[in-house]
Amino acid sequence: MATLIGLLGDFDLAEEMLQEAYATALQKWPAEGTPTNPRAWLISTARHKAIDRIRRDRRFETKSEEISRSAQSIVQPGAAVEDDDDMVSDDRLRLIFTCCHPALPIEARVALTLRTVCGVTTEEISRAFLVPVPTMAQRLVRAKSKIRDAGIPYRVPLQEDLRDRLDAVLLVIYLIFNEGYLASSGDALIRREMCTEAIRLGRVLCELLPRKAEARALLGLMLLHDSRTDARVSEGGELILLEEQDRSFWRWEQIREGTSLVESALRSGAAGTYAVQGSIAALHANAKTAKQTDWRQIAGLYGVLLQIEPSPVIEVNRAVAVAMSGDLEQGLALLNELQQRRELAEFHLLPAARADLLRRLGRIGEAAEAYQRALGLATNDIERKFLRRRVAEMEQGSEKQGKEGTI
Repeated sequence: MATLIGLLGDFDLAEEMLQEAYATALQKWPAEGTPTNPRAWLISTARHKAIDRIRRDRRFETKSEEISRSAQSIVQPGAAVEDDDDMVSDDRLRLIFTCCHPALPIEARVALTLRTVCGVTTEEISRAFLVPVPTMAQRLVRAKSKIRDAGIPYRVPLQEDLRDRLDAVLLVIYLIFNEGYLASSGDALIRREMCTEAIRLGRVLCELLPRKAEARALLGLMLLHDSRTDARVSEGGELILLEEQDRSFWRWEQIREGTSLVESALRSGAAGTYAVQGSIAALHANAKTAKQTDWRQIAGLYGVLLQIEPSPVIEVNRAVAVAMSGDLEQGLALLNELQQRRELAEFHLLPAARADLLRRLGRIGEAAEAYQRALGLATNDIERKFLRRRVAEMEQGSEKQGKEGTI
């Protein structure tokens, strides 16, 4: 997809022709055998279909010459590119930088990259941005039209132009990882291919920009979070909370690499959002047991993060850290205030966090109501399964309390 967009200069045409190429492959490959170079076959087939489409649209003379010229530098039929991982990575990185052109609004840059590079659905993106699906769909249409009409180049920008796009590119890679680490919907908690892709793109970006400390900080942050994925879901598909995870399943070599990257970024003077988040992740990852977690320092770092990037979601995390550092009532008060503000009315982790603190305080009936509220908002099947279990536990506990009170 990334290669075809660069070849054709048209997002919608590339997507449509690639789908037609897949359909042709499904018809031909079972009978004729899989080509030696499937990737080159698909790109070549899609390119020829695009030329046929353009010819029918009477735009063939000028556009076909452009496609032919571009094709020489991207793929030749039968060329040995099947294992050319560097070229694939470069095409994806070029596409990310194209989508993140400063001529586009920041929300459109991020949304278009998630949709095009990673295949995240419009519905999933709209949930991430907390906007209606039609609004997000319209943003995507306008962004693709802007790139086409303005002739925005398909390339990694020159060094002097990188600054204008780097923040958006970092944010895109971060959101790719987040969607993989905690899928917004579906029957899997973790979309491992997205985590892997985000980390790989993070490494490519660090190689491209070795002096950018925040790029290193982001890579370190992703590695630290990803190191825990094997312990987050049980064999039976149950969500396992951080404090209950078997830390022998954590990947300690990855934790060491991630911690080193974050420390390197901090030594270079980075104090941005990824460096601070990486510091928080390092405190979690390097604690030998849940009880040894330095929640007080984590709460302080969330306070720093709020100064850099004010966000109600960060406020939720800070409130939880305050509670876990020993002041459950204060943490709950902060969450109650957030709930009253209604900024996160559709964010299921706010009532889930309230429910957990109410449970720890022994306020079982209120906890059951909060868990029920979170269940109504959650869209990931694994999270919903966990929340249903919590609701049942709270209802049983409330019933037991009622019987004991009667006696």
